[in-house]
Amino acid sequence: MENFHYDSDLTGGSLMVRESRVIADLMLKETIAEEWDHAIRVKNLLQKRSPASAKRNAQAIRKRLDRMEPEFWKALRDGDEELATQVAFCAALERNLLLVEFMERIVKDAYQTHAEKLEAYQWIDFLDDCANRDPDIQEWTESTKKKTGQVVFRMLAEMGYLKSTRSMILQHVLIRPEVRVMLVDNYKNRLKECMEVSSRGH
Repeated sequence: MENFHYDSDLTGGSLMVRESRVIADLMLKETIAEEWDHAIRVKNLLQKRSPASAKRNAQAIRKRLDRMEPEFWKALRDGDEELATQVAFCAALERNLLLVEFMERIVKDAYQTHAEKLEAYQWIDFLDDCANRDPDIQEWTESTKKKTGQVVFRMLAEMGYLKSTRSMILQHVLIRPEVRVMLVDNYKNRLKECMEVSSRGH
């Protein structure tokens, strides 16, 4: 039996909504490799300090969006800030089973028990638990564990589940009807459930 492994890109960056809009546009235009490289490294469409970091961010975002249908790319590119943010979060969930399980187990529980806030140690405890299924996580350095946690909490703050990464106070998030419909139409019910964790009565 194949060893279970969490495929994750959480060190790749948080939601990067502005950059994701650019990448979604390139994908919708079916940009070929040379043009893609030119747009990212030469034109610096992502507005990064170095071609290397621009390339890294572009790859991370593309890998997330690759798993989503083109209608998500379109909503991301053309939607308002809130819609684009929610679609970027869908893509991050689709790419990161760790994020999905954290939403299902820790965040959902926090809402159901009416906890006021999340705590940084909850991510570390969660990873320790996941390491029972995926021994690779045991090899992660403390700084990697901490960094992935910071990225996750930043995503949650960008989505509005957390008031800020400093206070970590939980807030209610209304998922846009357009996002709900796209998720249902594309059989992504698990992602939809994740996103609706803050809905009362779940």
